Order: sequence, then structure tokens, then C-alpha cells
Amino acid sequence: MNLKNAYSSSFFLSFIILFSAIVLVDGCKDKADNTYKLTGNALVDGKNLAQINCTKCHELVPANALNKNVWKYHTLPAMSHYLGVSSYLDGYFKDQKDTAGLSLVEWQTIVDYYEKLAPDTILPAKKPVSLINDWAGFTLKTPPPFPELHKCFTTMAALDTINHKIYTSDEKSDKLVEWDSDFKMREISTLPSPAVDAIFGKDAAGVNSAILTCIGELPIMDFPNGKVLNVNLDAKDNNGSPTVIGDVLNRPVQTVQGDFNKDGLNDLVILGQGHLRGGVYLFTQNKDKTYTQTTITEQAGAVQAVAGDFNHDGWADLMVLFGSGNEGLWLFLNDHKGGFTSKNLLRFPPVYGSTSFQIADIDHDGNPDLIYTCGYNFHDSRILKPYHGLYIFKNLGDWNFKQQFFYPINGCTKAIAANFKGNGSLDIATTAFFADMQNEPGESFIYFEQVKPFVYTPHAIPISKYGHWMTMEVGDYNNDGKLDIILGNYSSGFMFQRGFKPFWGKNLPFVLLLNNFKK
Repeated sequence: MNLKNAYSSSFFLSFIILFSAIVLVDGCKDKADNTYKLTGNALVDGKNLAQINCTKCHELVPANALNKNVWKYHTLPAMSHYLGVSSYLDGYFKDQKDTAGLSLVEWQTIVDYYEKLAPDTILPAKKPVSLINDWAGFTLKTPPPFPELHKCFTTMAALDTINHKIYTSDEKSDKLVEWDSDFKMREISTLPSPAVDAIFGKDAAGVNSAILTCIGELPIMDFPNGKVLNVNLDAKDNNGSPTVIGDVLNRPVQTVQGDFNKDGLNDLVILGQGHLRGGVYLFTQNKDKTYTQTTITEQAGAVQAVAGDFNHDGWADLMVLFGSGNEGLWLFLNDHKGGFTSKNLLRFPPVYGSTSFQIADIDHDGNPDLIYTCGYNFHDSRILKPYHGLYIFKNLGDWNFKQQFFYPINGCTKAIAANFKGNGSLDIATTAFFADMQNEPGESFIYFEQVKPFVYTPHAIPISKYGHWMTMEVGDYNNDGKLDIILGNYSSGFMFQRGFKPFWGKNLPFVLLLNNFKK
């Protein structure tokens, strides 16, 4: 996920976005279609020009997706550079010698179209079922809080279900920290940058290890200093040197494990999210335990991947969700030759800010369905959006999806479906890092209890005062056979609601929701 303290990075992020857009103008503006003939009808021309040009890079954004001010002062100026037009103050200009991209008249026609049709205000979505404020079968357990001046910026709170321990990483620290069953902490290793993802394992000798994805640069930028490491969790000191699996990576956010060439060795797929440059990379394991890197796609913006045999041919495939630019869900089928063929399954407008997905058979019909969230809200349109939230798409067969469920959640950032109650049904836990904390803080964590397939009772678990939940993981922490939930607290920054003052605790690195459902 995109991470950075908003108070220190707002200006810097704006500069990076502007600079990167200018650098890539020459590559994007050539895609503009100069064959369209203006009719003189501003609404017709604007709609057609937007459809022709904007959809070459991403799904079309409807005019009513944002309000007039956001279109005028943020989104349209940010997009103009990609079509060969420069913005300055309240206007646009174009170098007379520059014949690529759109003409100034064509671009202004698009601007007029959006400004005329966009609403003054975006109305909030009405929740189909009201939130119930209760604990819904969970109890809270927390570690001792850090000293008052120690703010927590947790970027990873991962649960090792092999040994039932918690491991955390913090933006302000270079240490990987282990927490035992009594919440006593131990520093395991020194990291080159904050970890955001972990895969736990045990080798043939019984040594516990973790493959850690260290993001490198937290701001949204293209600087390839991210790394993926193998760390010995049984080391007795915190100075053990992790083994580098991959480096020179643009903001890696997740590593997925699987045997993609059927040689009996676990390979890795690393998502280099980047900003404007990134990709999805295959690291094929060699017999000497080294890795050979190849590129699956150079598309930036990947936020999550899932491995599985999706076409039932006996070979491991990938599904990848891209959450910026050309947002959508792609299926990468293994070609049995060391590569993949891609197929787009769903596309979403770039204002959605896709954040997570999961493949799970909600209605037990044999076709795994899609649980999807969108809500990243720290790009150039930082307003509450009624289309952010939790979606479920029913799989009609052969990965053809139809939307079956939507629950609006401002700034929804993750969903995990699991059999929490032990009755065979899949309930869903969601977090919203960009929730409407000013008016409805309860939506920052919701437990959706399944009544029947695609019908849920939503519970707002009362934990918003304990932290600001950037991370969520599910696993059996106390080895009682029931799935618990761990939430990581990134306590400060990313505030986008004017005048809002955080009210939550800043000294807890994470909280644990223990599952007390009776089987």
C-alpha cells in the first residue's frame, strides 16, 4: 500500500507527481486521436474526445464521479500533461511547436464538458443496512502501549501461524520485531526499509524464516531501492544478515510464492508497485537456492496478487489487481514455457483506488467469486466517494463476473473473507484507512456476518479509538482452532478531511481481536 506521513510529504508528493507526468508526456501524448472533427456542440464533442483519448490509458471517469472543484483544480490539471497540454494557475497552454497530443481547443472542450456536467457536491451513499455497534463475538487484546511520545507507524503486523507469533515493522524503525504470546518483544533483524509483507516458513532443518518485502521508498515515487529478503527468525541476535532475494525494485508491496515451472522448487512473484514505473516480476528458484528474475508485465500500480491454478491445467497462474492508472483485475495464465498470457477480467475508473481482492466461493456453487475493495484516497481527488467500499462479484463461470453485492465504506482498504464462526459460511472483515473518521469512525473496521450468501449483517467493532488501521491479517493466534484478526496502527498522517483532529491512540503498534465464537 502507499505509505507516508501526510504532514511531511504533501508538497514532495505533489512535486514528484508533476515531475513524473512531465517526463512521460512525450510517451503519452502521442496516443491522442487527432482525427476527431469538432461539431461545435461542446457536450457532444467533450464526451467523444474524452472517450477517444482518456480510455487509451484507463477506464473512463464519469463526470459525476467528482465534484466541479476537484475536476477544475486538481484532476484535470493533473491529467492535461499526459495529452500534451500544460496547466498554470487557472488556465492551460500549449507550445506552438508541439503538434503531438491534443490541440488546446480540443483539451479545453474536454475541460468544459467535465466542468458543466460535474455536480457541485457529491452526495454520500446510503448504507443499505445500518451498522450495529457491538463486539460480534470478538474480544480485544493489546500489547502494553509504548511511551507517550513514541508514535507508532506500523507498516506490517503479520501473524506467523506456524509458531503463533506476531511480527511487526514500523516506518520510523529499521527493526523487525517479534512478539510472543505474552506480548514480550524481541528485535530479530535490521531491515533496509520498512517491511510491508511477510511469508513464513520452516526449512528441512526446522529453522523458522520469513520472506520479507521491504518497500524501499514510502512516498509515491519511482526509486528502485526496494528489496525482498529471507530472514532467519531463530537468530539469537538482531545483527544477523538477511539473504537478499531481489533488489533494485520500485516500491515492492507483496511477494507471492508458488512452483510456477513445476520443478519442485518454490518460485516467487514480486509486485513492484512503483508510481509510473513498476511491474510484476517472476523470480524462478534455481537448484542452488539463487533466483533468476524475469518480467511478467511492466505495468505499474499492482497492489495485490493471488496464485492458483485458475484454468485447471495443473500449472500455477496469477491474478493481479492494479490500483492506480489502468485499474483493474488481470488474469495471467501460465504458458508452461516460463511465461504468462494476460487477460483482463475487470476494469475500474482510476478514481476507485482499488486496494484488495480475494477469490472465494461465497455461495458454494463451485465457482470462486470475487471479493473486492476500493478506497485509496490520497491521490489528487481527496474527497469522500460514494462508490468506495466492499464489492462482491459472482463468478458466472470461466471468470466472468457480475456484481452481486455492494456496501459503501469510505476509503475501504482491505477485505478478508474467512470462516470465523466455524459453521462453513464466509464472513468478511474490512478495514478503511481513509474512512469518514469525522462523521462515521465505526466504518474503519467492520465485521460482515453472513446471513446467507451475499446477505450480511454489518458490525462496527468499537475499536476506532485505539488506532488508525493500515494493515489487517487473519490467522489463529492462540492455537485454539479459531481465526483471529490483527490490525496494525499507522497512527499519524494521511489526514484528508479538513479540520479533523485524530482522536485515536498513537502508542499501540497493533491490536488483536480474539475470536470467541463457539463452534
